[in-house]
Amino acid sequence: MKLGDSLGRSRRRRRKGRPPSERGEGAERPGEARRDTDPDGAGPHTAPHAGAAVPRRTKRRGPLDGLDPARLALVSVALAVVGWGVGYGVGTRVVFPAPPPPRDLFEVPDLRGLGLPSAGERLAGARLEMGAVDSLQHPSVRAGVVLGQSPLPGQVATPDQPVRVTVSTGPQMRAVPDVRRLEREQARVVLETSGFVVRFDTAESEEPRGRVVTVTPEPDSVVALPAEVLLVVSTGPPVITMPLVLGLEQAEAEIVLDSLGLVVSDVEEVFRFGRDQGIVVEQQPAADTPMERGSGVRLKVGRRGLGREQ
Repeated sequence: MKLGDSLGRSRRRRRKGRPPSERGEGAERPGEARRDTDPDGAGPHTAPHAGAAVPRRTKRRGPLDGLDPARLALVSVALAVVGWGVGYGVGTRVVFPAPPPPRDLFEVPDLRGLGLPSAGERLAGARLEMGAVDSLQHPSVRAGVVLGQSPLPGQVATPDQPVRVTVSTGPQMRAVPDVRRLEREQARVVLETSGFVVRFDTAESEEPRGRVVTVTPEPDSVVALPAEVLLVVSTGPPVITMPLVLGLEQAEAEIVLDSLGLVVSDVEEVFRFGRDQGIVVEQQPAADTPMERGSGVRLKVGRRGLGREQ
């Protein structure tokens, strides 16, 4: 062991056993500033000599000090808008980019009113293909004519997107039922449930009143629905006004009644004086009575004398 090392350790032992004032730790050396600990915890600092001016300590200012609340709110909103814009741009451009625009788009032509072969040719000219073909009955469009399409005319489609069309199968055909000799309402129900439109007219007929006499178009003829059917309904036999035959000879009265379609059903002779012999003296029904054709009429004629021809 060296002599210098042993002497240094012995001196340190002696100094540890002395108070701080004797060791010289708490005393200030002449011409040297006292070192102390910063009360704010910033570390040791050098105290100035007695009589020297003590410098004034100032608080450090932050970057947002001095801004009023309105300006601070405006800055916050601006930062939020900028952040949203950046996030939207990243989301739409990087994370979820838009698909590339489709290529080879062609305008769909109008196929309505064309036949199916002509519609196929027009689609081929537009570099498109015919898709599924549906059918639908139409009352006024003939069979084989395009009624509708999808996509609609004027829209765009890619070559691999077929154009679907709906074609008319024409009107529905049906035979006219025979409703003659049916009552008016019965005939109407039968025709309307079959898809026909019914129209009525009236006419005198020997058929009873309210019964169908004729049908137009003819029964069993095939027509396209909806079709109009005309029914002529009987108003009954013609009404005849009973004529006045009093004062006529019996033969003359029978001729008049027969010409009107009336039938002399009974002739009775009654006794009369003078010129009423062989003359109609009574009639039943009375004159101006409405009667149907074929109705019977009863007459009373004056009895002829013995000398006259029976």
